[in-house]
Amino acid sequence: MSEISESTVLRTEIQVDGEPASYVTVERDGPAVLLLHGTYWSRVWLPVMDRLGAAGLRPVAVDLPGLGRSGGELTLETGTVPALADWVARFASALKLSGPIAVAGHDIGGAVAQHLLVHDRLEVSRLALVNSVTYDSWPVPGVARFRDPAVVAATTADEILAARRKAVTEALAGAATEQRITDYLHPWTDARVCRSWMAMAGAADNRYTRDVVPALRRNATPKLLIWGEDDGFQKVEYAERFASEIPHTTLLRIPDAGHIPMENAPGQVARALVDFCTA
Repeated sequence: MSEISESTVLRTEIQVDGEPASYVTVERDGPAVLLLHGTYWSRVWLPVMDRLGAAGLRPVAVDLPGLGRSGGELTLETGTVPALADWVARFASALKLSGPIAVAGHDIGGAVAQHLLVHDRLEVSRLALVNSVTYDSWPVPGVARFRDPAVVAATTADEILAARRKAVTEALAGAATEQRITDYLHPWTDARVCRSWMAMAGAADNRYTRDVVPALRRNATPKLLIWGEDDGFQKVEYAERFASEIPHTTLLRIPDAGHIPMENAPGQVARALVDFCTA
């Protein structure tokens, strides 16, 4: 196990389906909180990890297969939301995350989290969604174009990297610095990760979030929405709709924050998650 920063946050890995699943965590004996990324990687959760650990929680932010620093490679079949939810359940089992567990999802990871809840892939005690996809809010144009096989075939790794740079810069909003952008982009210097990302993009389908709405309306699990108000990818209006239609939901709006509010307001996001997961 090796340190990834001068902190209590550690990166390690475990085998899932014969491939290494990389994750960052804070070693604690407290309740686990499973943190899921979407079209980025576990890096989105790094700004709040220490704070969650200091509050007595055990945060676990995993890289989905083929993305971030995990092994394997996604395909159009394994990159769908239901397939990713099944993989996360196998990851949790391998890590022995048993019993009721709080799950937080960002971006497409929020769709995976919703599936884990309503399809009983895990025993989810609390559901937090951070600038998540909902309803028909996705895929955004920069992702949707990869549903065309001709676009995928014609796209080079360098073009993916350039497109990711543009998206990451916008998503970071006021937190964007050249060092932070470079840090976020590092996985996409690997052609395998580029192919996996295009597979996830190609499999993106909003029916996976539309179809779970009836079950969410019947579900009594506490839900928290944390939303950067200036998000140009997942508009806060979708969060407002979700909070008004889905029972047992609270919405926390983060002003002056973009698609990754963990970077813009780490203290506020961490406090909200801690309060929610320890209530």
